[in-house]
Amino acid sequence: MPHSTDIRVKGVALYFIPVETRVPLKFGMETLTSVTCARVAVRVENSKGDSAIGWGETPLSVQWVWPEDIPYEVRHNAMKAFAHKLAKAWADFGVSGHSFEIGHAFIEGRLSELRYEFNATQVPVSLPGLAALVVCSPFDIALHDAYGQLLGIPAYATYNSQFMNYDLSSYLEGHDEKTHRFKGIYPENYLNKKLPQTLPVWHLVGGKDWIDVADQDGEVPDDGYPVFLRDWIRRDGLKCLKVKLQGNNSEWDRARLLRVGQVAEEEGVDWLTTDFNCTVTNPDYVNDILDRFLRDHPAVYQRILYVEQPFPYDIQKHPIDVHSVSARKPLFMDESAHDWRLVRIGRSLGWTGVALKTCKTQTGALLSQAWAKEHGMTIMVQDLTNPMLAQIPHVLLGAHADTIMGVESNAMQFYPEASRPEAVVHPGLYERRDGVLNLSSLYGPGFGYQVDKIARQLPEPEFNFNI
Repeated sequence: MPHSTDIRVKGVALYFIPVETRVPLKFGMETLTSVTCARVAVRVENSKGDSAIGWGETPLSVQWVWPEDIPYEVRHNAMKAFAHKLAKAWADFGVSGHSFEIGHAFIEGRLSELRYEFNATQVPVSLPGLAALVVCSPFDIALHDAYGQLLGIPAYATYNSQFMNYDLSSYLEGHDEKTHRFKGIYPENYLNKKLPQTLPVWHLVGGKDWIDVADQDGEVPDDGYPVFLRDWIRRDGLKCLKVKLQGNNSEWDRARLLRVGQVAEEEGVDWLTTDFNCTVTNPDYVNDILDRFLRDHPAVYQRILYVEQPFPYDIQKHPIDVHSVSARKPLFMDESAHDWRLVRIGRSLGWTGVALKTCKTQTGALLSQAWAKEHGMTIMVQDLTNPMLAQIPHVLLGAHADTIMGVESNAMQFYPEASRPEAVVHPGLYERRDGVLNLSSLYGPGFGYQVDKIARQLPEPEFNFNI
């Protein structure tokens, strides 16, 4: 029997908000200097005719989702065009149920069809699956928020049998090696039920970030924010640093990691992680770097909490056995972890952890987290340099997912001014103090945005149906 709380999508609006970085963000082979954030409103209705509006937002981070030798604007415009296509499709989507169930039905069915149709008209440009998922995510996030708004409770209080029509066996069973493993189990079984007041936060050391004055290769931004790593550490009380490496230049990578590691030791930073952004093709590359640090710089080696996504993100095309890396340090999937089925493949190849991102959809993150936790994998929640509303579901996922160490959050490094209106309502989410984010402002239904209190002037909608 369907629940009386089941909903259906009745309206959709899409907005594009351009954001410029204060300093370049380099990762992998590309550099980000601006981004378009897709903000979405979804109106839902229950069987009684009651309705509510929810919000979702995701940066369309072209360089991260679509790292190809195609001009940036071609990729950027394709993603925005696909967002228009998705807005119309969500407005016409007639499936009813819990937000998780509607989101899953759209992602598993309609999204693939739309991507296929879109790519048929975009020859020779072909939108990758990860890019399609990221474009879909603000719609899915808004749906989860709207469901909680309609019920008047937090979204994370709804992932259980009281509101969901199906347990996790409906999504995961039959694919799992043990039958009935997820019978009677819901997403809440793998989530922290109590929202913490604070969360440890990771700072990103990008490939172009200045460690000290010796790195300065341009004019220092006169905007009141730090520019050198030591200043960030001291101002924000940082204890966790994520270091972007190149993955194709071992000497540069070792030197970079050593410099950051030495600063970390001198400034009392507890943890490091390395992120190669899918550029490594041979595990020996990573193993050699780790082994040299173990031998020559053991203090730096001990600070490395885990290694993030060194290898090509298409794990089906590049099924590299990575057991030798994970024998040295925990190894986390990021770009490779589009959904739980890819997490399952990764685990068989030797990956030991999963870096969740709300930009891969809230629905997908909950499924991947459940499968990974059930199979003994460790969880982390990573950033997509989330500003404005995008920061809030991101931080909430980190707070509820029982991560290895807090959450990454770096929008305050690269475009802090973009979130000024949101920071008035949620100051602890848009600044890092004493090495943590403060979540005390997050309360109320849905994701707790409190959009009625946020003085954000939105541009004219790109698409608006019944909002």
